[in-house]
Amino acid sequence: MRRFATLATLTLLATAAAAQPGRWTPRPIPNATEPAEVIANAPAAVWRPIAPENLLVMDLQEGGRVIIELAPAFAPVHVANMRRYARAGWWNNATIYRVQDNYVAQWGNGDANVPLPEGVVQRPPAEYERPTAGLTPRALGFPDSYAPMTGFVDGWPMAWDPARRSAWLTHCYATVGVGRDLHPDTGTGGELYAVIGHSPRPLDRNIANVGRVIEGIALLSARPRGTGNLGFYQADRGETPIRIARVRIAADMPAAERPRFEVMRTDTPTFAAYLRGRANRGGQFFRVPAGGVDICNVNVPVRRRAG
Repeated sequence: MRRFATLATLTLLATAAAAQPGRWTPRPIPNATEPAEVIANAPAAVWRPIAPENLLVMDLQEGGRVIIELAPAFAPVHVANMRRYARAGWWNNATIYRVQDNYVAQWGNGDANVPLPEGVVQRPPAEYERPTAGLTPRALGFPDSYAPMTGFVDGWPMAWDPARRSAWLTHCYATVGVGRDLHPDTGTGGELYAVIGHSPRPLDRNIANVGRVIEGIALLSARPRGTGNLGFYQADRGETPIRIARVRIAADMPAAERPRFEVMRTDTPTFAAYLRGRANRGGQFFRVPAGGVDICNVNVPVRRRAG
């Protein structure tokens, strides 16, 4: 009798699952172009140059450089603050003081009493989402656990709610967000973190997402983890924060030293082919194409510009 009850329960669960709205069945596309092949053959016209004003360049005292693309279209006040911090030298001699496993690496001046640069907005608005007006996103085409819709706009991974007409950047690997205190504090942009683990999407719409690391993420992710609460380094345990030498905006650097990058445009047939390839990996290794992909597994291509 117990066996029949179990079978009946399983049948009911299967029927309920099949009846759920929005249920999705993978439909793999055979022989989709490999993503690496799409990138290798992408014409120059499908790449968007990153403006030097939107590149934050962080040099570490031990050597190595972390480069961040800023996202002023989603967090204009926080990004403006970050430019002020960089131009005032506020981060020079600051530290990476928190590295939490499978989560984030965080840097800034922490509890040090360093005066804020002139012009920094001390109470920015909660730039956690923005209106969809003016955005023309390319939909991912697959379900998401955290938003009604996900896709890409101008090379950025984005989620949005058509009913509320609001959009926000998604917290994917290498995302840069603003450290803050408890609500209603929104952070000024002086304390920053980069995602170094599995995409913490519950942070979406709860913290200002101000950009992404486009080069040097290993200098943040391959660090010893802090043993303090939330991964903070503990001096009494011999844990030493990583010293930052200086942080600059690329536009302020001499032209010969300025790093130059470009992002694949996400409104092109080339990116559509790349997206199909990410969702339907094949070749000699993948024998079973997934027929789907998560927004944070697409990894919009970024490359250095020649010259």
